[in-house]
Amino acid sequence: MSSGTRQWRGRKVLVTGAEGFIGSALVDLLVEQGAEVRAFVHYKPYAEKGNLARYLVPDSPVEMISGDVRDAGRVMDAVAGCDTVFHLAALIGIPYSYDSPGAYVQTNVVGTENIAEACRRHAVRRLVHTSTSEVYGTALTAPIAEDHPLQPQSPYSASKIGADMMALSHWHAFELPVTVVRPFNTYGPRQSARAVIPTILAQLHSGVRRLKLGSLTPTRDFTFVTDTAAGFLAMADCDRALGQVVNLGSGREISIGALAQALIEASGSTAEVEVDPARLRPSGSEVERLLSDNSRAREWASWEPRVSLTEGLARTSEWVAGNLHLFRADRYQV
Repeated sequence: MSSGTRQWRGRKVLVTGAEGFIGSALVDLLVEQGAEVRAFVHYKPYAEKGNLARYLVPDSPVEMISGDVRDAGRVMDAVAGCDTVFHLAALIGIPYSYDSPGAYVQTNVVGTENIAEACRRHAVRRLVHTSTSEVYGTALTAPIAEDHPLQPQSPYSASKIGADMMALSHWHAFELPVTVVRPFNTYGPRQSARAVIPTILAQLHSGVRRLKLGSLTPTRDFTFVTDTAAGFLAMADCDRALGQVVNLGSGREISIGALAQALIEASGSTAEVEVDPARLRPSGSEVERLLSDNSRAREWASWEPRVSLTEGLARTSEWVAGNLHLFRADRYQV
């Protein structure tokens, strides 16, 4: 974080999507910084505690509010009284977006409109909206700067492009103080098997002899989750980022094939890699290269990743090994 970062102690902060992988890491960091955190979590009619279970205690530093970002009234109530809103709630996962694109539009685009309108009505100091590097599609130029063309290579990425534009439209039309942060591939403990790193590690720690993956040639830019969370806080207090998009990435890329080999080493496995046709994306939808230009984050807010890929993979491998009951290594999870 930058030296000019505000003190978070005592500030009322809303995190949507707070139960999620990045959202829960952001909640942890905000609690550590002394913020009064309100966590907006998706309502479930069954008793699932999830990533925020440790905060379900008397005198918790986190206020839990259940709801759905598609419900404008519930969102309006959740935003009331907040200084800063971090909007991470989204329907994620590329494979499922091929089956249910309309659900992605409703949650990601309409949900973002509800958040932005509530922030405008309640005059919040800053809205930080979460994008994704998937909106860039396959890199036309690298590293990818924020002015790179947007390419909707999946219904998921199309819905996130729409969500980004909806958030930014409120800056242009209503002067809503909003910043769009665009994380590249975030990884670390608590990530679900939907993502490539835990998918690989779950198979390896289950003792498979043949590691089943999709395409091995695409490259990705991986950032450890605590670094991504720190980037959110830095952008929330960076005035140069008002009305702007800011990449959060390491500025380094690795192919999925090379990543698999690094994870085999980190886990102590001797498995061999095998391409599984069921895990391949449809033709024209695979994003072949993602590599961030993180100049804005570095120059505007003195943000840069602190956890190396080697250290981050080791920490993630250890977590997956200790939580193998959460994964089904024999099933491809979309």
